[in-house]
Amino acid sequence: MTRIILFVFLLAGGLISCTRNALTGKSQLTLLPESQLQSMALQEYTTFLSSSKVVSPSGNRDAEMVKRVGQRIVAAVNSYYQQHGISDQLQGYNWEYNLVNDPTVNAWCMPGGKIVVYTGLLPITQNEAALAVVMGHEVSHALLQHGNQRMSQQMGAQAVQAGLQVALANKPAATQSLFMSAFGAGTQLGVILPFSRKNELEADDWGLKFAAMAGYNPQEAIPLWERMEKAGGGQKPPEFLSTHPSEGKRIEQLQKLMPEALKYYKPVSK
Repeated sequence: MTRIILFVFLLAGGLISCTRNALTGKSQLTLLPESQLQSMALQEYTTFLSSSKVVSPSGNRDAEMVKRVGQRIVAAVNSYYQQHGISDQLQGYNWEYNLVNDPTVNAWCMPGGKIVVYTGLLPITQNEAALAVVMGHEVSHALLQHGNQRMSQQMGAQAVQAGLQVALANKPAATQSLFMSAFGAGTQLGVILPFSRKNELEADDWGLKFAAMAGYNPQEAIPLWERMEKAGGGQKPPEFLSTHPSEGKRIEQLQKLMPEALKYYKPVSK
């Protein structure tokens, strides 16, 4: 009887916690309030930057590029959300974009628009449009609340929203580690929770669109992922690569998404 009661309780909690994402219109399991994750993201992001080698955009071309790409993608996101009457969904977003001097091949975006690009990614992106594809992809993960879903799935065994909120409020080391790894920022921990194939496809789709809306050629995604594949060199793949589907499958999916993404592409004259 106790197990039955617990099962019903968990099921009810799960149903209550299913929210509809404004971008896709689809229901998704999010046990954690986005506002709470944004608050935690601000704290973790600040802590991360204070212990990392942040490259100042003043006088550094790469850092300037990261900031420029971030600003253009954010402008595209804001415009799209405004056109579709869902700007309220961006409440709490205070976008930041930082380049960190680290050889790790990675980039990530936390709730509330806290973005980091590692210098180790730039030799693979090689150009601004390819970087925009990566940053658009990571921003899309945040907008689609994929990290929230990963945390919800991992912490779901603890059962109740109230319990999860208490865990986050107390912020034990395990919860902090889970937060960082859920949003792709867990390279220092040696673990990054993988996104589902469905999540990756969604982030690829919207990432290409936002990059295109920002004036970047989304077709740069194809050679980018070819370079990603070569970056592995038969050895352990880059952190960014290890959390994603195989490159062959990825490129095949991107080619299917490309015609739709190109509809949004309007080159920006320099």
